[in-house]
Amino acid sequence: MSQTGGTSTTDEPAEGPVDAPVVGPLTGYRVGVTAARKVDEQAALLTRRGAQVVVAPALSLDPHRVDDAQLHAATEDVLARPVDLFLATTGIGMRAWFEAAKGWGLLRRLLDHLGDAEILARGPKSVGALRRYGLRELWAPESEEFEDVLDHLRGRDLTGRRIVVQEHGQSLSMVGHALRRRGAEVSTVSVYRVVAAEDPEPIFRMIDLIAERDLDAVTFTSAPAVAALMDAAGSTGRRDEVVSAFQADVVASCVGPVTSAAFEMWGVPTIFPERSRLAAMVKQLETELPSRREGLTLELVGGHQLLLHGDEVLVDGVEVKLSAAPAAVLQALVSNPGNVISRQALLAMLPSGTAGSEHAVEMAVARLRAALGTRSVQTVVKRGYRLAVAP
Repeated sequence: MSQTGGTSTTDEPAEGPVDAPVVGPLTGYRVGVTAARKVDEQAALLTRRGAQVVVAPALSLDPHRVDDAQLHAATEDVLARPVDLFLATTGIGMRAWFEAAKGWGLLRRLLDHLGDAEILARGPKSVGALRRYGLRELWAPESEEFEDVLDHLRGRDLTGRRIVVQEHGQSLSMVGHALRRRGAEVSTVSVYRVVAAEDPEPIFRMIDLIAERDLDAVTFTSAPAVAALMDAAGSTGRRDEVVSAFQADVVASCVGPVTSAAFEMWGVPTIFPERSRLAAMVKQLETELPSRREGLTLELVGGHQLLLHGDEVLVDGVEVKLSAAPAAVLQALVSNPGNVISRQALLAMLPSGTAGSEHAVEMAVARLRAALGTRSVQTVVKRGYRLAVAP
């Protein structure tokens, strides 16, 4: 032992009580976290369950507000004429817009103006923001997907209707284009833009960990975070390795279906909980990660049991041989048992060389049904397929 300036240092372990390592359902697993907001809460949820956590925010901590003059001008444009339909997409965006309007002395006018319109909300956070300011949505999808909002409007005559869309950090220009094709007059209000993290080094290190299979799972709480990670992976030349890792060994854990949909273009299977909450996402990892090591067992409708262990697939204890395409479909479906996987997502997951059409998906599903039993894979009209698990 030596003493320097009154402070003792020693090479011996300190005596006295030492915190015991946390042992839980995620002990031995390494999980990457890409969130910037509520990162401490998410990390605590994971570490309390024994996981080793690697944090690398994919986006800046705070959304970048658009220029005040631009937002002010957009607000005045909204107020200039009656609004028939208002689409609210995010809670943070709605709150920021209303606070800005308050500063300009326009809040009361804006609330009254939007209150005269039919209001649709994309999910519970935007619903909460609307109600906080005394506005009531007429409808919101359970899925929190904007596609379902558009489906809700399908079949309605939108000719000449004025629609205002609050953008959610990324441009919704394609949504506006789709509505304009149906005769609507569309105005978008951009409250903020999400941008990549100012310091890219943590996300670059996480990309290396993913590509080298040194993480068991990576969590995502927003679609822009998925895009930011993939963009960063592309800039380092490791995007193909990252996609391959997610397709095989690293679990892409998403907070909900909107975030999950951002992976579809890459053919990456994801998992997400029924309720889009951090705690539910972490809870799902508690069962998903151990099952991948020990073999996944699912109880299917009709009293059948499905067991996956490595490349082996067994139904009621009997091994089932699957070719590459049906096996890829099964992997996608078991990653989210009971949840709907779109045809486009399944098509992206089919092996290279497969005909690039939805007919290829239908053929793969037909072969999978023949192997597992026709009731095991259900068709959800206009949406896709799901694995029918026992309640």
